[in-house]
Amino acid sequence: MKLKNKVAIVTGGSQGIGEAICLRFAKEGAKVAVVNARNPKRGQAVAKAIAGAGGVARAYRCDVSKRAQVQGLVKKVLKDLGPVDIVVGNAGVMINKPMEEYSEKDWDVTIAVNLKGNFLLAQAVVPLMKRKKAGKIIFISSIAGTHAFPNALPYCASKGGVHMLTRALSAEIAKFGINVNSISPGNTATPLNQHLQDDPEFVKLMASYTPTGRAYISTGEMAGAAVFLASDDASAVHGHDLIVDDGWCAM
Repeated sequence: MKLKNKVAIVTGGSQGIGEAICLRFAKEGAKVAVVNARNPKRGQAVAKAIAGAGGVARAYRCDVSKRAQVQGLVKKVLKDLGPVDIVVGNAGVMINKPMEEYSEKDWDVTIAVNLKGNFLLAQAVVPLMKRKKAGKIIFISSIAGTHAFPNALPYCASKGGVHMLTRALSAEIAKFGINVNSISPGNTATPLNQHLQDDPEFVKLMASYTPTGRAYISTGEMAGAAVFLASDDASAVHGHDLIVDDGWCAM
C-alpha cells in the first residue's frame, strides 16, 4: 500500500475524477476526506463505499471558494482523521458558451472554484505541512490550461492559472519538504462534461485528435497518476504538470 495511514483531502470527491481518486487512495491505505459542495448524499455514498470495502473515509460539505469553509474543513479533518498528509484540489466547474454570451457571474464562479479554491485549500494546509516538513499537494488542472478550446474561455483561463499556481507554490515551499504538482487530464468522461460527450460531432473530433483513437479516458486512469504524485515514489517531483491525455497534446 503506497499511502498506508496517510490522511488525504479530496475536493470534488463525490463524482468523476475526484470519486475515482478517493476510491483508489483508500485502496492504497489512505484515510480519505471526501469533500463535496452541492450534493452531500453523493459524498456520503462514496465514503460508505470506502468503508464497505474496509477503508476509512468521511464525507464533508465545503464550498472551496469560501475561505472560512475551507479553514473549517481542514480543522474538522484534523480532528476526525488526523494530520493532513495529502490534498487534492479537484473541485471544478465548466460553463461552455461563445465568449460574448458569458455573464460576469459565469466568469466569477469559474475562477472562484477552479483557481481561488485551490489557493484557499493550499493556504489552509501549508502551515500544517510546514510544521511536519512533509506533504503532498496535487491540483487537478487540464490540457485546457495549455491548449485553447473554443467556447470555454473562463475554464481555459482558470486552468492556465492552476498551472502557474502549481509552479509558484512549489518554488516557495519545496524547501519545506512539500511536493506541489498538478495533473492535466485529457478528455475524461465525467459528469462535468456530459454535455460534450452527448455531442457526436465533438466526440468524433476529439477521437480524430487523439493518437489512440479514443475520444474519452476513464476516471480510473487519472487515479493512478494521483497515487504516484501522492506517494513517496514522487519525492523528487516538484512543480510538475503530469499530462494524462492518451497523447492528445503530443499531436
